[in-house]
Amino acid sequence: MWKRTIVMGLAAAVMAMVGTSIALAQGGPPERGDRRGPPRSPEEMRQRMEEFRQRMSDRMREQLGASEEEWKVLEPRIEKVRQAQRATRGGGSRMMRGMFGNRGRGTRGDDRRGNDDRRSDRPEQEQSQIEQKAEALQSLLDDENASPASIKAALDAYRKARTQAQQDLETAQKSLREVCSMKQEARFVLMGLLN
Repeated sequence: MWKRTIVMGLAAAVMAMVGTSIALAQGGPPERGDRRGPPRSPEEMRQRMEEFRQRMSDRMREQLGASEEEWKVLEPRIEKVRQAQRATRGGGSRMMRGMFGNRGRGTRGDDRRGNDDRRSDRPEQEQSQIEQKAEALQSLLDDENASPASIKAALDAYRKARTQAQQDLETAQKSLREVCSMKQEARFVLMGLLN
């Protein structure tokens, strides 16, 4: 019995390897439903991201039970909340790398593979105010000759950017709350878009 199981397992593994070899020889892995191989160009990557956003948007609209007219009002406000949430989170990961990332690794931002900046994988995204201020503050902290006055000024600018981002988030959330039903508001809270 166990010999048969081993033989069947080996046969399945060989067939999988043969199938993969044939697929790669023909130009890529076989598609299963919506599963595709890695994008082959920036344009294909953008297209896939847009398709993903559209699916997520359709799913959210369905969960909210929103009509076409309601969705035209809700969707831009949802996007403003998302943008504001992203802006409030900016700078945190860079600061953590500044705290822990430089021990024995060379220059600021280096990881173990020698990459000098993890932001380089998303060049098309503009830095938020918080990210810009965090980067300026981190640069001063890395500079042994930085004066306490310049560090204080950069820290104050970072805090001000954080406060402004939080206010922008609260404004965006208030705007969304004004146009949704109680049931929709509860769903937004569960989704993390509202407090």
